[in-house]
Amino acid sequence: MSGTTTRTPTNAAETTTQASPPPAPLPTAAGEQHHPNAGEPVRAQPAERGPTANCTADSAGGLTFDVRLPAGVSHGTDAGLLLRRRPDPSGETEEVRLPLAPVQEAADGTLRAALPSTVRLGEGRWNVFLLLAGQQPRRLAPGINDLRSLVDRVPHESRTWLGVRIPYATKHGNLSVRSWMRWPHAEAGALCVHDGGLELTGRLYGAEVKPTARLEARPRRGEATAPVLVEVAPSAADPREFTVTLAYPALAAHRLWDLWLRPDDGAEAVRVARILDDVADKKRIFTYPAQAVEVAAAAGEEPALTAKPYYTLNNDLAVRVDRTEP
Repeated sequence: MSGTTTRTPTNAAETTTQASPPPAPLPTAAGEQHHPNAGEPVRAQPAERGPTANCTADSAGGLTFDVRLPAGVSHGTDAGLLLRRRPDPSGETEEVRLPLAPVQEAADGTLRAALPSTVRLGEGRWNVFLLLAGQQPRRLAPGINDLRSLVDRVPHESRTWLGVRIPYATKHGNLSVRSWMRWPHAEAGALCVHDGGLELTGRLYGAEVKPTARLEARPRRGEATAPVLVEVAPSAADPREFTVTLAYPALAAHRLWDLWLRPDDGAEAVRVARILDDVADKKRIFTYPAQAVEVAAAAGEEPALTAKPYYTLNNDLAVRVDRTEP
């Protein structure tokens, strides 16, 4: 089965927004810490709790939804799921409709819809609704998510785009899907924080890391400032793997820095992120320690700075520099 995709402009008045929460403590040199009660950072609109949907992910990027309808509820012949992307800043959204069909080997009232890996979902958060004849769309509640196939997922190098979809429960207990579409993709691996800097290992999918590769640290709100460039060391065993060390003193001029990998001179830069696992929101899940930043200063003006890596709301890798109290 396949879905149909439509794009829909949305009035600004219909869009719910929320200011980003203050950055949480962000991963450690000794290992990544997991906080089980991490909140979902994007506010969803409150809705009446609907039926429950179990989700199963496959390694290719597809999702299967099993919806259990309450006893006595008629689904008719045109039941389906509606996936609607939350509007972007321009107010535009997208919708994907998937047909639901009875599952013979499951309990009565169980309907199944498949989102194939070949159906593209734009990057963002997609709310999931149940469509039944003669009824208004209803949000679905999350059931059991089987995401084992997403752990240590390895994309096929022959593909022309990478789709990552992770179902999760929103703050209000509704089912949503976080989606990414990227290619090439630079997956962040182990982060080691020590000696006033960050050592990053990673893997590039869809391209090779050439000897002229560079890591680019770009100030998020300083377009006129040139990025900080750092040489990248490709792996001798695998040209798609790389290691790079970013010294924090070079980042003292700005507060927020986004990390990009340029695989070769003349190649497009690729955002460094961590999306090939089963964690939809890493900002509050993986935390790293702050390190003191040693910078030269004029006499009597000794700045006290710390820096630490963190994952953004999009699971992109960034570095935050803070001024501390003397």
